[in-house]
Amino acid sequence: MKKYISYVTTILLIIVVVFLYGFASERNSKKKMQQIDVVFENGENLFITYDMVNKLLIQSLENQENQSLESLLLNNLEKAVESNPMIQNAEVFYTLQGNLGAIITQKTPVLRVVNESESFYLDVFGKKMPLSGNYSSRVPIIADLDLNDVGEDLTMLANKIKNDPFLEKQIIGIKQKKGEIKQFELYTRVGGQTIVFGSMHNFEQKKSKLKAFYQDAIANNTLEKYDTINLSFNNQIVCSKK
Repeated sequence: MKKYISYVTTILLIIVVVFLYGFASERNSKKKMQQIDVVFENGENLFITYDMVNKLLIQSLENQENQSLESLLLNNLEKAVESNPMIQNAEVFYTLQGNLGAIITQKTPVLRVVNESESFYLDVFGKKMPLSGNYSSRVPIIADLDLNDVGEDLTMLANKIKNDPFLEKQIIGIKQKKGEIKQFELYTRVGGQTIVFGSMHNFEQKKSKLKAFYQDAIANNTLEKYDTINLSFNNQIVCSKK
């Protein structure tokens, strides 16, 4: 008898679950989009606005405006949003309340390229990123750079400058010299020196030497006397005076 009751109870539970699932699905399928909730994952909406994202989504929804949320092709909506050159990634979803949501990851510029015919950013992956009319990012400038010359070393250097508070404030320009092994010169904000950085080999050691030099030069009020700071030699800094 107990087995029979247990069996019947199990069947009834399954029926209830199926009914509730079907009821929820039917109710959810009739929901229409009431609003779009946009969240920018990596900070404020600097390069692209909420309205721009909304417009991208609404344009993609024009042919589906009479359809329920469950029938929306979210992957297509994500691709439509990611077609914007300012956006690195988009996750589009809908909520139980009937709202369409989007989590947006903007691209992060680390370098600004200024050529004779155009100007643009390079993002953290070394990919071309257009300038924005909404916001101008304070990143180092590099002139006359062909996209074919954007390599791993330049991308790495720009990222390291971006991620170091001292370098981010101090370095305003980069020059990449031609050659099989890329050599770099850096241009400073305070003092106006040219830093002969050399290759990316021993980057951390060079950075430590540079910080030590600035601490000493600022403490002794001698920074303005120097024109060039050469870090390309092992275990030493060679400076030339103005």
